Amino acid sequence: MYIYLIFLAISFIASVIGAICGIGGGVLIKPTLDAFGVLDVAAISFLSSCTVLAMSCCSVFSSLKKGGGSIDLAVSTPLGIGAALGGIAGKQVFQMLSDFFPDPNQVGAVQSVCLFLVALSLLLYTLNKARIVTKRIQGKAICVVIGFALGFCSSFLGIGGGPIDLMVLFYFFSMETKTAAANSLYVILISQTAALLQTIVTNNVPDVALGLIVLMVCGGMLGGTFGRRLNKKMDTAAVDRLFVGVMSLIMVICIYNLFQYM
Repeated sequence: MYIYLIFLAISFIASVIGAICGIGGGVLIKPTLDAFGVLDVAAISFLSSCTVLAMSCCSVFSSLKKGGGSIDLAVSTPLGIGAALGGIAGKQVFQMLSDFFPDPNQVGAVQSVCLFLVALSLLLYTLNKARIVTKRIQGKAICVVIGFALGFCSSFLGIGGGPIDLMVLFYFFSMETKTAAANSLYVILISQTAALLQTIVTNNVPDVALGLIVLMVCGGMLGGTFGRRLNKKMDTAAVDRLFVGVMSLIMVICIYNLFQYM
């Protein structure tokens, strides 16, 4: 029973942070659950996706209900469509890698290395973004292509996309932190809905206890609601500091997981 409480706590805390920063929570849930070693990689990725979808639903619908002024639908909708298509491709590559490496630990090790590099890149970008000249891309076709790339990476890593979405929104669309967070969650909602539908339609749902899925979804919904309220009370500098701290923590967890898999 204690393991259920741990999973609930992880889903709630990760979703609170995900809603504040716009990173979805999967980037915390995936490596943290990996560290416990009680489920295989595919099951953890599925649980992470369900939790992130629940959290993003609560956050986005709440934002749209109140006008959704911070969500740029003209930019984020084609990004989300591209991310959904990229997510499907990323799942296929993940499955191919799983078939190539019969030992799930080897797949987990590859994901840990990739996620470490992603977190490091995001940390360095955030610390130096004041000196980086950003762009303002408008073309919908380009948005779809960019979305495809970030959806592919996020799906392969099983993290839901948040941190990568943020960097894309910062650099390619010149969004400030809190605006990028709101749009990131909207993109995550589209891509994670498509990913879950693909998993169900292709009958690739891992063997996970229904009670555990329900528990983590509830944690995601509660965390998303609470995190959105905290986001409104925090300034941009505080959100940036939290994001830097989260990326640093993820790097440490990834290093720990890598040694566990080896």
